[in-house]
Amino acid sequence: MFTIDQIEAAHQKVKSGADFPKYIQEIKQIGVIAFETWVFDSHTDYFGKNGFHSKSLPQYSGLDISKVCEKKKFISYLKSHQNGETDYHTFCKHCAESGIEKWKVNLDVLTCVYFDMNGNEVLVESIPSSL
Repeated sequence: MFTIDQIEAAHQKVKSGADFPKYIQEIKQIGVIAFETWVFDSHTDYFGKNGFHSKSLPQYSGLDISKVCEKKKFISYLKSHQNGETDYHTFCKHCAESGIEKWKVNLDVLTCVYFDMNGNEVLVESIPSSL
């Protein structure tokens, strides 16, 4: 199965949201089937076949997540990030500011779902399957 070191090596190639689809394809090839990233410290739970699970360390100190979700603001930040205008840490700060608690990625169906503090789906995105 995969290791956190393999995932982190793939993630180091990501400079902005524009690089996300390629990253997804790379970690899918090493056996990741899903992951869940928590905005407050960017630790991520990775899931593989047969119940395999691994967890990354926090990437920074805890961010305060707004209790009020501002979907339009979040979508604007997300588009900027996907266009390569912000780095990962800035995107996480923007998520916290706009009330996004976490996101879940399913590599089998290529979706990324963003959730607010109440566990409500804020946005479901399709991840491009080809680069």
